[in-house]
Amino acid sequence: MTTIHATLLSMVILHNEETDEILLLNRPPEAGFPGYIGPGGKIELSESFAEGAARELLEETGFNVRPSDLIFKGIDEFIITEEKYRYVVFNYVTRTFSGTLLESPPEGELHWVKRSAVDNLPMQEWFRKRLPKFFEEGTFEISIEYEKHSETPIKETRRTLG
Repeated sequence: MTTIHATLLSMVILHNEETDEILLLNRPPEAGFPGYIGPGGKIELSESFAEGAARELLEETGFNVRPSDLIFKGIDEFIITEEKYRYVVFNYVTRTFSGTLLESPPEGELHWVKRSAVDNLPMQEWFRKRLPKFFEEGTFEISIEYEKHSETPIKETRRTLG
């Protein structure tokens, strides 16, 4: 049996329905994955996926959300074959949150962005493709396999469920 290593991650898109804006993080190049991205991060061993997503959201944005208010939208994973490693991301959207926006989070600058203006922002192509799925019916499953040190996928599987 082959041992596979994995990192479990979360991403949460906050959606202000009144203004049709979403909260995005503009990551600097030195932080990795530069450009606009949804807040999130690693899920700890003792947390459920939704609890980890809520904690990461609070740490990165200053906004509180109850795990029960997170709407699960799907899973995506990035596989590095040679390393037998998977990065698995649990994706959520919510319209219910409270708190105060952090002024200077360590991960980058936070911006409320009109959904209609998102296409004009600099962001990683994988995030650009995934972002609309947070607002579609059903859930999604995306699996992208890479060779080590390559940005070009060797295999990509996308499904919409339900």
